[in-house]
Amino acid sequence: MAIPDLTPHPVAAKYAVLVDVGYLYAAAGEVLLGAKERKEYRVAADELIQSLQKHAEQRISGELLRIYWYDAARDRVPTVDQRVIAQLPWVKVRLGNLNARGQQKGVDAQIRSDLEALARHHAVTDTILLAGDEDMVPAVEAAQAYGVRIHLWGVEPPYGTNQAERLVWESDTVEVIKAEFLSPYFSRAPQPVPVTPPSSVAPSPAQVFAGRTAVTPKPHVKPGQVAKLGPSRPRVEDVGEHVAQKWILTRGRDNIRDLLPGPILPTVIDTELLIEAEKELGHSLRPYPEARVWLRDGFWARVYREFDLGVGVSSK
Repeated sequence: MAIPDLTPHPVAAKYAVLVDVGYLYAAAGEVLLGAKERKEYRVAADELIQSLQKHAEQRISGELLRIYWYDAARDRVPTVDQRVIAQLPWVKVRLGNLNARGQQKGVDAQIRSDLEALARHHAVTDTILLAGDEDMVPAVEAAQAYGVRIHLWGVEPPYGTNQAERLVWESDTVEVIKAEFLSPYFSRAPQPVPVTPPSSVAPSPAQVFAGRTAVTPKPHVKPGQVAKLGPSRPRVEDVGEHVAQKWILTRGRDNIRDLLPGPILPTVIDTELLIEAEKELGHSLRPYPEARVWLRDGFWARVYREFDLGVGVSSK
């Protein structure tokens, strides 16, 4: 009679990555750039997330459920960067509120709630938590009670520590992300261009674009067909300016500032611009590539005037 094999089979892990963006950005900004506020630096968040995902795959052998990206926005209206991040695969953006003093509200509560819910519903076996606040401890303990292993990641501090000691104690494993790992994704924000003196008069859109020659594409017309006329350049540029003005009013100057220095728009925002412009015009711009360039030029002309910058030309 054959003896049955009683060796336990390894169970593949299923894990989630929970990132407190406020902690990550503040800690990285300090150690890399000596920055105290987020407006002092720019982050290539999409590339950073991909690197964190690869780093997690090297640490845990198993299946990634998703990455939870906890950030804050004024009135929970997502910024340009947050809208781009939300489009990434396997990424769930969670937004708390950002008050008038720049303080995050509700972010820690969302992290605690998701951490405990994932464990309670047995959605994961392991959780990577990139955070530093002691408020995470009760949720960590609750998740562990459901059998989930907690792997705490932190950002290398310039000195001392930037994570609560008790949070470090309670976690199953602890890893410090080195500054060299984060450095490629953080850069200092460009210095603002001096404001134009009041005595000078800003050029009008007509003056700005007067010296530029339009490229008129040859229409592809079959014999017997009448060529379809495209939209006029001045009209499209005006619509681009109008959309920019509307975005500045609805999304705020701080969020629009994230687009600078331009002139290339994130794909998500560029698509939104096209959709808004088509609504304004009442017809599609898809058949007219040159009209999309004019649209972006009008958009940037308005944004640059809003921030007292020189007028540029779209390169996309």
